[in-house]
Amino acid sequence: MRSLRFRFFFFLAVLLIVLLLMLNIFPITSSRDTVFQEKESSISGQAAILAASLAKLDEPDQASVGEVLRLLNISGFERTVVVDTQGRTLYYTYGTSAPESEEKDLNTALSGKTVFRSRYDGESFLSSYAIPISRQGAITGALYMVERDVVRAVIILDVQSQIRIISAVIVLTVLALAVIFSSVILRRIHELANSMRIVAAGDYSHRLQVSGSDELTDLGNEFNTLTQRLDATERERRQFVSDASHELKTPLASIRLLSDSIVQNENIDTETVREFVTDIGNEAERLQRTTEKLLDLSRLDDDIQVMPEPVDVKQVAVDALVFLKPLAKERRIRLRCELEEGCVVMATVDDMFHIIFNLIENAIKYNVDGGSVFVKLEQKDDKVQLTVEDTGIGIPEEDRYNIFTRFYRVDKARSREAGGSGLGLSIVHAAVKAHGGTIMVGENKPRGSRFTVSFPKPTEEETGI
Repeated sequence: MRSLRFRFFFFLAVLLIVLLLMLNIFPITSSRDTVFQEKESSISGQAAILAASLAKLDEPDQASVGEVLRLLNISGFERTVVVDTQGRTLYYTYGTSAPESEEKDLNTALSGKTVFRSRYDGESFLSSYAIPISRQGAITGALYMVERDVVRAVIILDVQSQIRIISAVIVLTVLALAVIFSSVILRRIHELANSMRIVAAGDYSHRLQVSGSDELTDLGNEFNTLTQRLDATERERRQFVSDASHELKTPLASIRLLSDSIVQNENIDTETVREFVTDIGNEAERLQRTTEKLLDLSRLDDDIQVMPEPVDVKQVAVDALVFLKPLAKERRIRLRCELEEGCVVMATVDDMFHIIFNLIENAIKYNVDGGSVFVKLEQKDDKVQLTVEDTGIGIPEEDRYNIFTRFYRVDKARSREAGGSGLGLSIVHAAVKAHGGTIMVGENKPRGSRFTVSFPKPTEEETGI
């Protein structure tokens, strides 16, 4: 936080320095340059008039030059010097000491050029102008005039003083606002960082109190959304671990109980041993099925990228039905199928087999003896749609939103009797979603359930067919 505060104030200081330099330098420099231009225009005009008048004098001297100045009413100059072509002084008024450049400027004027100089020393504007005096094209002398303007210098000094006061006020105001603003911003950042530490420590239920409508508010809202998801994920993880442990513990406990019964009973007959061993095998098979389904879910959760390929859904459905016919025959369930040709989707054969197998297996397991299962595969618009209907016990309306949750069972007792683990529909849902499909569950009137799976129909470029 100190580093951020230091960087903020450093940036602000640099910005203030640049702005204050511009505020203090540009107006004064601009005003001074404007005065210089006005001085040059004013003095050059008066000097030109005086030089033209002096050029008419046959024998200029101090008296005649002074008379010309009086008649022209040219005043306000602290120093006026008139010299002849030899540089001898014909007239002068010395109200101030001679500038260092006077002799040089007079010589320049005698060569036929004009010279203007002006400088600002903080107290006054000192301006000088040298101009040649010519008569009928011949130079007869030179005029040198010096003016000191204190009034405009005082004005500029007052402006400069006001600017400095304004600059001081700006600095103090900006610093005060910066302290307040940085304190508010850094406090909010500190609260966010502290909340992150709380969540990192494992308290996913923590929420940051946000207010306002700026970027930090958006960041706070995103943080709360993230922690909410982490909280939900953690709850699901704990529930998953609890349910998985329970599912694995049940067959393991049965295997342990049956094996202990065989070991501890010395007089157990062969038939009973065979029955117990058969039960152990069934429990081991149940344990294997649950483990395989957990591995399938783990693979789908990890979002392992697999290269989709064109899959003939009809052929996969036929293969699944071959495996499930003995189970249907045992339950006296009639299987009916309408499988349309040319139903191809971009997926993997294994995932498509899991989807179809689990849906049909559930339709058989949770059906009534002597019931039926109807499997329909068709192309609808730009979709490939698979429908599995049964005449079984159905799914209550309040349970339809939860059936894809792991280990969720509508009828727990009957599910265990049927050998269900509560993972089949979770695998179906995850596999369908992984390949861009959708799955819906509804009622199959007058009784039973209907599952509808839809996949986008691939283009010719995707299938290469």
